[in-house]
Amino acid sequence: MPKFMAVYTGTPTNGPPPDMSPETIKQGMDAWMAWGEKHAGCVVEMGGPLGRTKKVSKAGVEDIRNHMAGYVVVEAADHEAAAKMFLDHPHFTIFPGDGVEVMPVMPIPQMPD
Repeated sequence: MPKFMAVYTGTPTNGPPPDMSPETIKQGMDAWMAWGEKHAGCVVEMGGPLGRTKKVSKAGVEDIRNHMAGYVVVEAADHEAAAKMFLDHPHFTIFPGDGVEVMPVMPIPQMPD
């Protein structure tokens, strides 16, 4: 079955807003885990939150900011089915994320012997 990486997006800051109560954070994490349990048969890697980013290029290593907040890898029949798994996902109501970007994990081409 095809694999898809879903990247949770938000703002370039890490973590929940500073005024979010521990109870609200727990509610959100419980909802997130319930989503994972509901889709357990499709989740290949539950992933997790992403921290600060370092970009490596020919120029060296530098600290950068982006909108990636976390990731998960799922299996689905097709791209549309994978995307629909994230409709009404807790990401939109917890820390409030702005989207989930879903992309196919492309197979590695076989090299001739």
